[in-house]
Formats: sequence, structure tokens, C-alpha cells
Amino acid sequence: MKQWTKVIFALILFGSLAGCSPAASEQTLSKVRLDYAHYSPTSLVLKEFGWLEERLEEQGIKVEWVFSQGSNKSLEFLNSNSIDFGSTAGAAALLSKANGAPIESIYVLSQPEWTALVSTGSITDVSQLKGKKIAATSGTDPYIFLLQALSAQGISLDEVDIVNVQHGDGANALSSGQVDAWAGLDPHMARVEVERGGQLFYRNVDFNTYNLLNVRTAFLQEHPEIVQTVLETYEQARQWVIEHPEETAQLLSEDANIPIEVARIQLERTSFESSVLTSTQNETLRRAGETLLQGNFLKQDVLLDETIDALLNKDVWEGAQ
Repeated sequence: MKQWTKVIFALILFGSLAGCSPAASEQTLSKVRLDYAHYSPTSLVLKEFGWLEERLEEQGIKVEWVFSQGSNKSLEFLNSNSIDFGSTAGAAALLSKANGAPIESIYVLSQPEWTALVSTGSITDVSQLKGKKIAATSGTDPYIFLLQALSAQGISLDEVDIVNVQHGDGANALSSGQVDAWAGLDPHMARVEVERGGQLFYRNVDFNTYNLLNVRTAFLQEHPEIVQTVLETYEQARQWVIEHPEETAQLLSEDANIPIEVARIQLERTSFESSVLTSTQNETLRRAGETLLQGNFLKQDVLLDETIDALLNKDVWEGAQ
């Protein structure tokens, strides 16, 4: 009897020690999942050169890349735990955060003017959109850009017909005459300009929100050192883009299967000068958030400033520099 008691005690002790070990308390990370997108050139550079793979290989961690067609897709992937890092427009991330998404924005990928209102016909002013069909991708920066443009002109959503399609399909719908206007996104927008005579009849850089890198909150809490590594390699990619604009255009052209002049137009409209989150992003998101509240795309009890503060985690990248 004493012998069995000793055995049981030893098993309990071993189990307790194992349960307290780092390996048991934190699941071993075998893979980091990131998205890449044609609207986010730094993601293309990072994927192309494999710098993150090199950094993580010594830890036995693999890297998986998932293509995002738009911010809405990236956020879907984040919310479904299909990726750990996703590049989106700031306003789209805010909308998702307000709806309970467990994400945080930790890095500025770029400041793009990647959206405008586009037509190929007689539409030359926002005031002419009453009663018209407008293509836009719901939950993305172009969609929120459209809402702001309509609001500034005093046009209600009841006075227009917004057709919800993915970005590339919106470009095709405009070119084929299925819609009168389109809330465009580069590089599709630049391609419509070059190849189909598209006119950017309404531009406003202040209505474009930043391209932000988001991380799942759980991943940030469980693997802060990996998050730092990802940010350091993204910073390497950002610096490379600044120093190699023509090579970046060539990479974008090949990956997105677009003419080089289209890629150049997109990059000319994009600034990569700063990667640090500041109060500027708060102000930009507040402006977009107020439009979303006015249009009832956010619940009226959403505390906008608190939600923005919860989304923008400014300590992660500042602490890495």
C-alpha cells in the first residue's frame, strides 16, 4: 500500500511540474501567418525577400502568407483566426474593432491616397451622384471614403444605390457601364485611369485612412517577442521600398499582373515616410468614425475615442525602436 502511495504521489508531482513548465503553459508556436496585398507594397517586399523566414527559421517557426483582396478580407481572416497579422485601412480596422474584433493596430505600413471616386462617363462632381449606382466594397476604406464624400455634399444614402462588390469587380462594373461611379482602390484605380480612361472626379487625401498592420490581441499577448521580430522585418521592407522605388514598382507590377506605369502611379500616391503611430491616426480615425456613426454603421452607444485608443497600440513599435 505504501509503495502505491509513493507511485501516485510521484505521478502527481511530475504532472504538477510539467504543468508549470513554459512548454506546457504556452503552446509551442510552429507557424506565423501573415497576409499580403497589392494595396500594401511593403507586404509584397517582405514576402518576396523572405527576411522573416530567415529570422524565424532558427526557432523552427515557419511563415505562411495569405492573399487579401481588400481590408474586408484581411479582417475576416483575422477574426476567424486564419492569420495572425493583417494589413488593412485604418477606418476598416476601426469598424471591425467597434464590432468586437480582438485586434490591435501596431504599425503604420504607409500613408496612401489609395481611394477616390472614379467615373468613365459624365459624372464629374459628387453632387451628380443622386439617383446613381456606385460600386464600393463594404467595410473598406473606399466605402468609408464614399460615405464621407456623400455626407460632405449633404447626400443621404437613400438618394444613391451602392452596389457592394469586391474592388476588382467594381472596376469592371464601372468599365462595362453597370454602375455610374466607383469608389476605387489602387492598383485597380490606377489601371482604370491608364487603360480605360477613368477620371478621378473626387479626391481628398484627408478622407484616406492609413494602411495599418494589425495583430490578433491573443497573439500579441502570447508571443510578444515574435511580434517584435515581425515589426523589425516590416521596417526593413519599408526602408527598402523608400530606397528602391523602381524595383518596388516592378515587383508590384509582376505580383498584381499590372503594367509598370500603373504600379508607378500607385506608388507615387503613397508615402512610406513614417511607421510610428501618432495622434494623427487618432484624428483621421475619429473623422471616419463620426461618419460611420452618422450613417448608423456603428452602434450609437459606441465610445469612439475609447475604441480608437483600444485599437491603436502605440507602445509595441515605439518600444521596439
